[in-house]
Amino acid sequence: MNNWQAAIKNYHDRELETRKTWYSSVAAAYNHARPMYAKSLIKQALHLAQLPRDATILEIGCGPGNATISFAERGYKMLCLEPNTDFYEFACQNCRLYPQVKFLNVALEEWQIQPGKFDLVLGANVFHWIPAQYSYAKSAIALKPEGHLLLLWNLTPEPEYEDYQKLAEVYQEYAPSLMRYEGRENQEMILRSFGRNVINSGYFHNLQTETIICHTRYDGNKYLTLLDTFTPCRNLDPETKKLLYKGLRAKIDNEFGGHISLSYASAFHLAQKKP
Repeated sequence: MNNWQAAIKNYHDRELETRKTWYSSVAAAYNHARPMYAKSLIKQALHLAQLPRDATILEIGCGPGNATISFAERGYKMLCLEPNTDFYEFACQNCRLYPQVKFLNVALEEWQIQPGKFDLVLGANVFHWIPAQYSYAKSAIALKPEGHLLLLWNLTPEPEYEDYQKLAEVYQEYAPSLMRYEGRENQEMILRSFGRNVINSGYFHNLQTETIICHTRYDGNKYLTLLDTFTPCRNLDPETKKLLYKGLRAKIDNEFGGHISLSYASAFHLAQKKP
């Protein structure tokens, strides 16, 4: 079992009330440091879905609204479900300029389903966290006939491997269990597995997918804030985390001039509801 698979299983095994607050301690960090979703990918997915201008979208697990905004600014009516109260409040604030976007502080598992109402169900970096008996089944019921499921993915932003090796010296000293480099090949494998999950659910067909490589550049503070949003760093004891972050910050300042370049695979999976 891979690290990400183990993390997903660990999350699924917890009670719903625990899962609702899973990211509460890092909601502000997530809002600040997680990258937005590529507008070019969203444009391509909407073109393939032939979504009408008056479409109604259901977003599942909207988080702080990192994907929501790209659809809201196009004028789509949206109902967005978010079980975490902290994320819900960030999303309401971030999308305050779009009155056609409504938010409910509720988990998909608890939501009173509205059958056949939505043209598109949207999930951004979230469907793997939701037990499959809810995610795909409820999405299919909520969709109109021939409606679409759109899953957006941003995988882990990482430095180039040569740069990672310099950071790995710090991990080796303070937190060797966190030494992990996904790399392009592993990220592509993860995305393929997510695509198989859509088809294997039995509710969707005509899967279309697109992947691009995105590049970004973070200063030391923002990079450490990004690390806060990932489970391995969140689970460190405070003293180890303090030493690790101090070492990483010094390495970024001394080796990379205070900024570090990152890249990651960004993708969509678009599938149509089966008749």
